[in-house]
This record gives sequence, C-alpha cells and structure tokens, in this order.
Amino acid sequence: MSEAIVRCSGVTRFHDGVPAVEDIDFELVPGEILSILGPSGCGKTTLLRLIAGFDNLDRGEIYLKGGLASSTSTHLSPDRRSVGMVFQEYALFPHMTVAQNVSFGLRGGQKGLPKAERERRLAEVLDLVELSGLESRYPHELSGGQQQRVALARTLAPRPVLVLLDEPFSNLDTGMRREMRGEVERILRNDNIATVFVTHDRDEAFAMADRVGIMRNGRLEQIDTPHNIYRTPISTFVARFCLACDFLKGKANNGVVVTEIGDLPYSSGNGVIEEGSDVSLMVQPDDFKVIKDPNGASVIESIDFRGGETMLVVRMPSGAKLNCRQLIRSNLAPGDRVTLTPASDAPMKAFRSGADD
Repeated sequence: MSEAIVRCSGVTRFHDGVPAVEDIDFELVPGEILSILGPSGCGKTTLLRLIAGFDNLDRGEIYLKGGLASSTSTHLSPDRRSVGMVFQEYALFPHMTVAQNVSFGLRGGQKGLPKAERERRLAEVLDLVELSGLESRYPHELSGGQQQRVALARTLAPRPVLVLLDEPFSNLDTGMRREMRGEVERILRNDNIATVFVTHDRDEAFAMADRVGIMRNGRLEQIDTPHNIYRTPISTFVARFCLACDFLKGKANNGVVVTEIGDLPYSSGNGVIEEGSDVSLMVQPDDFKVIKDPNGASVIESIDFRGGETMLVVRMPSGAKLNCRQLIRSNLAPGDRVTLTPASDAPMKAFRSGADD
C-alpha cells in the first residue's frame, strides 16, 4: 500500500465563530484524484487553502508524505509543502510569456537547479501540456484553454507531491470545459500526481475522480467512488445534489413503502427504518414505466423531447411530481392520464423522513 501523500484528520477552521470546515477526515495516495463536490459556500475552497498552508487550522492535523504540516501548534509555510495550486482565475502574469510564467513556478520550487536543468524541465512540462511552440506568447494571445494549461504547467514544473485545483473549468464554455477536463486528467494521470479537485459540477466530479467527497455546511457528508455514491447515497442531500432524482413520500409497512401510486419494495439508505414510520423513497427517472391509461390516477404535466430520450413530468394525485424518462418515441401528450408501474423488482432506496433534509 502506497504511503498517503496527504492525510487530513479532524481538520477544522472557524470563521467568526462559525465552522467553515469541520472534522474533515480523508487521505490520498499517489496518482489518486479526489473531487470535493458541494454547493457554493460549503467550505470547499477553505479546505484547499488549509491543505496548501494559506490558512491556519483551529483543530485537527494535516500530514504531507507522513510529516506534520499543520496543527494548532505547527504550520509549515506554503513554499515548504511541495503543493501546487491552480486557481479559478489562473493568476498568470500578463507581462510574462508562456515560458516565463512556467519558469516562474520552476524557479520558486527548485532553487539551485542548474540553468540547463531548468530549461530541460521547462521543455518537458510544456510538451506534457501540449504547449510546445508557444513559449513566446503572452497570456492575452492565448485561448482560455491554453491559459489554463499554462497555469497547470507552472504548477507541475517544480514536481509537487500534491496538486490542488480550485474550480479550474468555471471560466470556460461548455464544449471547452469537457475538452479541458479530459486534458487535465490525462496530464495528472501521466505524471501520477495526487490531486484534490474542487467543483460544484456533478458531471466534472464524477468524470474525473477516483473518489468524490460531498461537502455540506463545512462537513464531508459522504466520500466514496462515483459509482457507489450514485448507487448508494447515504442521505437525501447527497442524492439530491448528485443524482437526477425525486422523492416519493410514504409509510414503511411489512417490507414495502405504501405510497399514493402503490406499495413499493425498499432498502434503507440511512439507518433502521421502523414499521409505520414516514419515509422518502428515492426515485430516478428510469425507475417507472409511464403507461397511458384513461382511468389512471396520474397526469402528464409536460413533455421535453431531447433527441434520444423524452423526459416526462408526471403529476400524481397529491400534486407531487415525478420526472420520468422514456428512451423510445412517446405517444403521450400533456393532459393524458397515466399509470406508473415499477420498471423492475429492485428495491428503491428509502430514507427516514426528516433525518438529513
């Protein structure tokens, strides 16, 4: 088992007496990409700043390659941590060329290297990020994606043991975001660099990361592989934030949840569910078949054709709505009465109502 590059234990930081991050625990091994996902203001960037050494801890410890970097009594300065950070705004020097920007990072991290070695590393890292030939360009002469690669090259040049990415794709349009996401992942994996990647975009987090940590109000609500989070979210918050899902109210009774559209088998998502208790069933768009039925209790409210699929908003007798997906051409129309039937016999994930909303 590889030694952890970074280990956070009980990491806590207060802002004006309120915890910005609280009791954060995780570790990262070489080559692993961890995405921290959560809404704005949940503490994602504060966590990065603590790891980088820009802010002090109020409680807990941070270890880098087994050595103590931060505690209430110890604080290793950022320049001694061998941690590289790519900021949301890239922070390139406008008066410097690509080569000068990247070399600035190299000089800062590898003082004393012979000039020939610095030039070799500059050429190596520019080739890695596919910017060879653009050494004499200035930032204003580059596209957004090229500017981002310059920022990444500057970060990688000193060979950091850990890279921190703070919303690195937020300034790019949708097409460029997807392209750069793949490029950055390729670069990081080629160099086997441990990475903590902050985003509020679920697709980015799930696509790039080996593990995803979901933050809420300064705490890590869940940390697991993207697959496990998708299949087994531990709270309604995680489910709502990470999945395209709705919740169907009902009562637990003899192995099923009694709902307004029928009795549905369930498995518990957050602890023991007592008989007769109120629960919320997690419903994903493919969980129900929507069948036209003039005597049906539910009604099609709207239809959204998306090429390879059709999304239906179905209003149930109580007025609650479910989003359902059909992968074939729909013969339904708004106002049609329908019946909802489970698409499979698999139990749905049930959460105790009010436990974590």
